[in-house]
Amino acid sequence: MGVCWGPVVRVLVLQAAWALGGGQVRYSVPEEAKAGTVVGRLAQDLGLEAGEPEARRLRLVAQGRRASVEVSGASGALVVSSRLDREELCGKSAPCALRLEVLVERPLRVFHVELEVTDINDNAPLFPAARRNLSLSENNPPGSRFPLEGASDADVGANAQLSYTLSPSEHFRIEEEESNSRSKSLFLVLAKPLDRETVPVHRLLLTARDGGRPSLTGTVELVISVLDVNDNAPQFNQSVYNVLLPEDALEGTLVARLSATDPDVGSNREVIYEIDTFVPPSASDVFSIDAKSGEMRLTGALDFETVTFYDLHVKATDQGNPPLSGHCKVVVEVVDVNDNAPEVWVTSLSVPVPEDAAVGTVVALLSVSDRDSGANGRVRCAVWPAAPFGLVATFAGSYSLVLREALDRERVPEYEVEVRAEDGGAPPLRASRGVRVPVSDVNDNAPAFAQAVYTVLARENNAAGAELARLWARDPDEAGNGRVSYSVAEGGGGGAAGAAGVGWRAASSYVSVDAESGRLWALQPLDYEELQVLQFEVRAVDAGEPPLCGNATVQLFVVDENDNAPALLAPAGGGPGPGAAGSSASGPGSSGALWAWAAWGAPAGQVVAKIRAVDADSGYNAWLRYELWEPRGKGPFRVGLYSGEVSTARALEEADGPRQRLVIVVRDHGEPARSATATLSVSLVEGGEAALAAAGSSSSSSSSSSGAGLRPAAGAEGGAAAAAAAAAAATNVWLVVAICAVSSLFLLAVVLYGASRWAPRAAVLSGRGPATLVCASEVGSWSYSQRQSRSLCVADGAGKSDLMVFSPNFPLPPPPGPAAKETQPEPPALLDTVVDCIPRP
Repeated sequence: MGVCWGPVVRVLVLQAAWALGGGQVRYSVPEEAKAGTVVGRLAQDLGLEAGEPEARRLRLVAQGRRASVEVSGASGALVVSSRLDREELCGKSAPCALRLEVLVERPLRVFHVELEVTDINDNAPLFPAARRNLSLSENNPPGSRFPLEGASDADVGANAQLSYTLSPSEHFRIEEEESNSRSKSLFLVLAKPLDRETVPVHRLLLTARDGGRPSLTGTVELVISVLDVNDNAPQFNQSVYNVLLPEDALEGTLVARLSATDPDVGSNREVIYEIDTFVPPSASDVFSIDAKSGEMRLTGALDFETVTFYDLHVKATDQGNPPLSGHCKVVVEVVDVNDNAPEVWVTSLSVPVPEDAAVGTVVALLSVSDRDSGANGRVRCAVWPAAPFGLVATFAGSYSLVLREALDRERVPEYEVEVRAEDGGAPPLRASRGVRVPVSDVNDNAPAFAQAVYTVLARENNAAGAELARLWARDPDEAGNGRVSYSVAEGGGGGAAGAAGVGWRAASSYVSVDAESGRLWALQPLDYEELQVLQFEVRAVDAGEPPLCGNATVQLFVVDENDNAPALLAPAGGGPGPGAAGSSASGPGSSGALWAWAAWGAPAGQVVAKIRAVDADSGYNAWLRYELWEPRGKGPFRVGLYSGEVSTARALEEADGPRQRLVIVVRDHGEPARSATATLSVSLVEGGEAALAAAGSSSSSSSSSSGAGLRPAAGAEGGAAAAAAAAAAATNVWLVVAICAVSSLFLLAVVLYGASRWAPRAAVLSGRGPATLVCASEVGSWSYSQRQSRSLCVADGAGKSDLMVFSPNFPLPPPPGPAAKETQPEPPALLDTVVDCIPRP
């Protein structure tokens, strides 16, 4: 029982002590104590034994807000659990006591603990704002007071007792005034008059200091703006503005930018500009000023020659009440510029100028001036182009336009002379005056033909009055000096080369020229066979004084036309051959009757006869071809296309009959072609009779190398039969004669071969008449007309000849039929043969 009553007795004793002490434990702790700081031995102070705090679950009971302290379970001590902030817990209340309830169990008891949080100086004085703006008029008198709001300090006691200081200022000080209230009144006092124009804004620092140890401070910036009053008049930065302005300045040019300043603000400093006085008064139309910006601009034209200086009085007025004004003077000096170009006048002009005028002739008088003065008024003159005219200065401002070089109206009929004047300004100004100088003509040019020699081609058989050519001579002179008339010059060597026996005739008998147009026309039809070349001179004479003339040579070549049909030639050694009449290409013309012999059994290709013909035309018109007209088809005979040789087409047989009648057509190559016909009667006889006939023929003619004869027919069919009978009766006699004839022919062939081998290659006979060169070969004959020949050429290099050969300008037509292909020559080879016959100079 004694053991059990011991604790009970202790509790009763503790309760008795607790009751005697008021039943409450009091502790004190400074704010901002660190966590873990022991505030007091709570378990011991409550009379608990060691181990009881934990066994009886000693703990604090929350009462609605965080206590920031707790009971340590093991030791039963009251410790700080989190930050203690007196200002947060109690604010400005003093003292700051926290009432805590402590609870123990077994038995359950509640104890009251009072915790006092003591203040420390942990808060600096704080103003309501970091900066305070004040606006004070600059006319406030010294001693004026302006209330300020003081600072506050969250601490209490001495830590919250504040004192104020102001940064140094000669215009302001700070005063504190005690009042019935617990707070002090704070005033800003003006110690010196304000001047906004000197210091428009005052910046001061007000400092509040508390009574803590150490003390803390707080500051506020006082920005004091001085309010303006209109106590200053506008002032220009210059009293006189000197401006140099060129007289060519454009309207709107900035003359000067005036600036008047007013140290006041607001409407007191708003300045209005105006020109108060204009000297001279006309300047009011020349200058203007912007009322707000003060920019003075040019509104009219300046002229240095009229006004050189302008005096302008400008006034600047502010918008205060009452308004104040300032004044300045603007002196504008007009600077002369080179704004006047030189002027050129023609005072006298002598035109037109003859092209033979002498060098130095005065053409015009000119006057030059410039309104400017000094260097701007000094003028230099020149003429362009530099030739053939020049300028000669006579006296100041006067010049003469004179001729420097000889004139030629035909080269330049008129001159546009430009007189150029340039002054000495910078940049220089220029002026010019055009002078038109026409050149009058003199007859100093003779008519000149475009060609010294005109070559004219005229076809023969032209109509009388046909135009042959147009001649034109140019005379660069004008009017009558350049009007040309034409004529055929007489006695100038003009003449015509005519046919044999015709002689020379004057060119005026063939042609005439129109005096005005120069048209050359024929007086009569021309005949190539009579006239090949006509050479004469045409004279052109102008109508000047004295008249001048020019000549040109005209060579008129008559071009051959196919106006002559081929003509058959008589057999060599025979009587006169039959005549041949020409005809058109459609059929043969008149025929000549010829006869020949041929032996039966003669092989193919044996020449029976040779048809000879000539054409009076030349060139292609004289190139002949031979065609077998009858019989048509496959007959026993054929004719060489270009040689005219009649030969056997095959071996002759008795079936061919005793006689063959051949009709041979000779055609030229003209357009249209002309032709002649020959009738050949070929008698078919025995070989001996043919030999006798050939021998008889060869004694009278050596033209046939085949042994065949060609003679004119004696008459009708009866004559041929009688001849055949007579030949048969004398067969033996004629056989001997034939043998002798064959031997003679052989010897003659040898002699002819030797003569042709060593004799000159060609002989050309020339005379006044038309000569014909005929080159004969197995390809036929080709006649050429010799236009004019003045020398005799009988050997190579024996002399010079004016022989003119006109070769065909178109290819040879192909021969018809297969037989003609064997004998047709190539045209180039034939032309080479002809050229070889012409002696070269």
